[in-house]
Amino acid sequence: MDVNKMDELYYYDGKDLGCTYTKEYTTFRVWAPTAEKVALCIYEKGNGDCLLETVSMEPDVKGTWYKKVEKDLQGLYYTYKVSVEGETKETMDIYAKAAGVNGERAMILDFKTTNPVDWEKDKPVSLEKNTDAIIYELHVRDLSSDESSGIKNRCTFLGLAETGTKSSDGLTTGIDHIKELGVTHVHLLPLHDFGSVDETKPEDNKFNWGYDPVNYSVLEGSYSTDPYHGEVRVREFKEAVTAFHKAGIGVIMDVVYNHTYRTKDSYFEMTVPGYYYRMKAGKFQDASHCGNETASDHLMMRKFMVDSLCHWAKEYHLDGFRFDLMAIHDVDTMNVIAKELYKINPNIILYGEGWAADTVALPEEKTAKKTNAKKIPKVAMFSDNIRDGVKGHVFYEEQPGFVNGKPGMEEEIKFAVVGAIDHPEAAKGKEPGWAIHPTQSVNYISAHDDLTLWDKFAISNPKDSVETRKDMNRLAAAIIYTAQGIPFMQAGEEMLRTKPSLEPDREYNNDSYNSPDSINSIKWRQKKEFFTEYQYYKGLIAFRKAHGALRMADGELVREHLHFLDVPKNVVAYTISKPDETENLEKLCIIYNSNQEEVEVNIPEGDWNVYINKTQAGTKILDKMQGGTIKVPGISALVLG
Repeated sequence: MDVNKMDELYYYDGKDLGCTYTKEYTTFRVWAPTAEKVALCIYEKGNGDCLLETVSMEPDVKGTWYKKVEKDLQGLYYTYKVSVEGETKETMDIYAKAAGVNGERAMILDFKTTNPVDWEKDKPVSLEKNTDAIIYELHVRDLSSDESSGIKNRCTFLGLAETGTKSSDGLTTGIDHIKELGVTHVHLLPLHDFGSVDETKPEDNKFNWGYDPVNYSVLEGSYSTDPYHGEVRVREFKEAVTAFHKAGIGVIMDVVYNHTYRTKDSYFEMTVPGYYYRMKAGKFQDASHCGNETASDHLMMRKFMVDSLCHWAKEYHLDGFRFDLMAIHDVDTMNVIAKELYKINPNIILYGEGWAADTVALPEEKTAKKTNAKKIPKVAMFSDNIRDGVKGHVFYEEQPGFVNGKPGMEEEIKFAVVGAIDHPEAAKGKEPGWAIHPTQSVNYISAHDDLTLWDKFAISNPKDSVETRKDMNRLAAAIIYTAQGIPFMQAGEEMLRTKPSLEPDREYNNDSYNSPDSINSIKWRQKKEFFTEYQYYKGLIAFRKAHGALRMADGELVREHLHFLDVPKNVVAYTISKPDETENLEKLCIIYNSNQEEVEVNIPEGDWNVYINKTQAGTKILDKMQGGTIKVPGISALVLG
């Protein structure tokens, strides 16, 4: 049947898809309009030969099948047998919210039994505006997998929650380190149940980033202390969320609704063949480069995404979501998602990759890509402009950017500084601003993908000394934390994180998605080794938090108060006048010098205090100087107030 016809005839807007548990009975409802029959299989456990009963489901409204089982099924597991065109396949419930080992059977679970003490008092983090956020991107295993972390429950949700941990050098690690740094939100790489790690073989210590989803609303079992009992991962992740919230840190979940790990034998395809994916001439489209692309523009896929995200937000008190390859999704779906999630949490942070891996099987103007950002005002996007402008193009590893020696990059940096909005003094001759307000620009120079920032400098500037590359790193960080928008960093960047390669012809790893912990883990001994760099990042964050002028949320305010100065080549300088009465300085003057040599810059007259220089950053006054002509050291930032 034609997909549009299916949407017209069978769109189901009810809230009871999946299983709905009570002690007296449990209801099951699955949307399968092309099925000839559907059976419910109930199991004692999440794996093994333990079938308790198989019962037929009844066809019901709008292509759904329904069954009410009048007894207490708490802790049991189930699947569906769906028959389409004479062929019967046993499949997971795509609406499953808990599961057994490897996500093969859905779990019937009373979620209230998984709540930690005082869970009802736990609340998401509250910010006045999204530009107040400072986001720290982290993989669950990376925080604790190295012995130097001092964390007992290594590689698990519980490891995220451990406090009081220290390295062998006596320095804070784990969640205490993140709090100490000043971060407001952790962005956790995919937590949903993914397919590349066998949960029955924890001794294999298999690593994966998790961008291979199997069950979208189920937590990954390999991060729990017991993957066989589905309630354990739920309880332990809630404990991690509680720990972060007690530390004043929000939790953002990386979600991957754009493709599935499997295609023809995915649970989507076994339930309603040909519906949940974009197809052309009977073939799966593949803008994800993973074998398929999901069809958010199909109404029941859109509903699935909304229902799944609302479950995560409500059940786990999450503070935000990051969307992988978001341009595969359509604009309308992202706006519906934003509308529903903002109802649950008015302070929620939503952002994603404004691109796809290949051509999307949708008209370009309908895709949630960066150039369509203004059509999705409540969703932010990663700024690859600032990423590539600051350090050099991500796909050309030897190519430098502004901080590491490429001349003529001033306009790219100006565009980044204003938060990717239209500004009469920025991006002259370059692309127009794609963001309406700085709240839509997520500013970053490193993430899990591609080289770490420190490794990028090693490849692009191999002849420069380690000290010179440290200067580049500090200047890059200063740009991120003084630009308008939402700053985002890869965990460990503040300790010059590196990922060596295991391949004989490469020194550094640019795609560590399945590399071992020895490559991906945060090496906490580097905190002592690069303590000066750590303190610089900490100081940058403290200064940003102290000055609302760096966190303007309105494009008009930026255009009114931020103005660039005339400066020498390979230098960007600007002033920000006091945007409102909460700002305790009348004016900021910020200068980035990417030349290796000292330069002279003319700044407005007056008495200026120095808060950030080549080697130090923070809220304390480091020096004083008079306006007029000043000297700015090579490869450095200078921030005056």
